[in-house]
Amino acid sequence: MEDLGHAVSYLVAKRGIPVFSSDGEKVGRVTKVLAAPEAHLFDGIIFDTGGLNGRRFVDAPEVDTIYERGVVLKIDAAEAAELPKRWR
Repeated sequence: MEDLGHAVSYLVAKRGIPVFSSDGEKVGRVTKVLAAPEAHLFDGIIFDTGGLNGRRFVDAPEVDTIYERGVVLKIDAAEAAELPKRWR
């Protein structure tokens, strides 16, 4: 896996950064971070798989660390492929 930089808050996670599974596979790119900042609540991430699989939603407890240049999940690539599809 490439150097992802320093760990950051979900509040500064950028659209387009890569999403990696726990086994190091790139599974997509962030399209949206779902949160309620006023309540200090991180809900999860929607990421685009870049293919026919479309967009997927990963719930906050399944996100390991958000870095400056990427996100690492707590689940492996096979589990990431089974995440719920999102259309927006």
